Amino acid sequence: MNDHQHPSSKGTHPGSKDRESSLRLVAWEVTRNCNLSCIHCRASATLGPYLNELDTDAGLVLLDQISEVGKPVVILTGGEPLLRPDIFQIARYGTQKGLRMVMAPNGTLITEAIATEMAEAGIQRISISLDGSTKESHDKFRQVEGAFDGALRGIERAKQAGVEFQINTTITQQNLDEIPKIQELAEKLGAVAHHIFLLVPTGRGKYIVDQEISSEQYEETLNWFYDQRDKVSMQLKATCAPHYYRILRERTREEGKSVTFKTHGLDAVTRGCLGGTGFCFISHTGIVQPCGFLDLNCGDVKEKPFEVIWRESEIFKTLRDFNSLKGKCGKCEYRKVCGGCRARAHEATGDYLAEEPLCLYEPTRTC
Repeated sequence: MNDHQHPSSKGTHPGSKDRESSLRLVAWEVTRNCNLSCIHCRASATLGPYLNELDTDAGLVLLDQISEVGKPVVILTGGEPLLRPDIFQIARYGTQKGLRMVMAPNGTLITEAIATEMAEAGIQRISISLDGSTKESHDKFRQVEGAFDGALRGIERAKQAGVEFQINTTITQQNLDEIPKIQELAEKLGAVAHHIFLLVPTGRGKYIVDQEISSEQYEETLNWFYDQRDKVSMQLKATCAPHYYRILRERTREEGKSVTFKTHGLDAVTRGCLGGTGFCFISHTGIVQPCGFLDLNCGDVKEKPFEVIWRESEIFKTLRDFNSLKGKCGKCEYRKVCGGCRARAHEATGDYLAEEPLCLYEPTRTC
């Protein structure tokens, strides 16, 4: 995904209370149905049925409304998006509207025919999660025997159909030592990118909060991840790990490097927490949230146009004003590029503007 258009945007300097942010990424939970039962699942997804999911007509209207705001990457996620019968009708429509359509399946349901449909519908990339480097460790994480083999089969079929793929990995105590091996496997498989996610204890993830890595491990892992940038051919991106964007700048400055960051698409390196600034999440019932882990209702697309929600939600406006951050996040010189994980702050304190609870960094100067 290299030739990206700029999403349309208006606005003033970052940090302005009236800032109107460019819409870069939208994750739409097209269904909460899922054939797996992952221990960390944000949605606690399982086989449904789930009531009041947006129907086909409502979904197409939503894509119309998103395209009026800009031309973001639209991630069709779940649950398992391939369990939605009209998924390729939705994907094709989004492609026709000029949106950059991608999908986040778990891989186990990808047949040769489905992979071909993905390509024909204009799916530019799929993301498949590998949370272990072996069948034993991945299946334990996913809580379904055969999930690892199914993911690898799905990857191979996508490759054969010409659909590029990235590997996503959620990091916990359970798999922390395996991350280098998972990255090696991702490169061996031919992934275009490896995205790591730091566990946010919401949904079923609340029940494995003891598996959250420590602040020290967090810092060590992100520095290790930085060190891989010149060692692998894949794009590397850290998600739900806003400290990485501080580390990127610290390390490149220490090394006297001038680095041009990729600023568009799924591998964009822009800032840490994008919730409500360049990214939003839309639930299976049409509730718009800053992200999937931050369960704050910013508006319902069944009641109000998406564009109005994106531009006028008071929560979004607050998130776009970096002066509103509290504690050391509000004082930090990196607040505009990091911002702390708002979902992790909310889960720990009940206040989405509170300081990031897993950050070791102490601001050296306020700004």
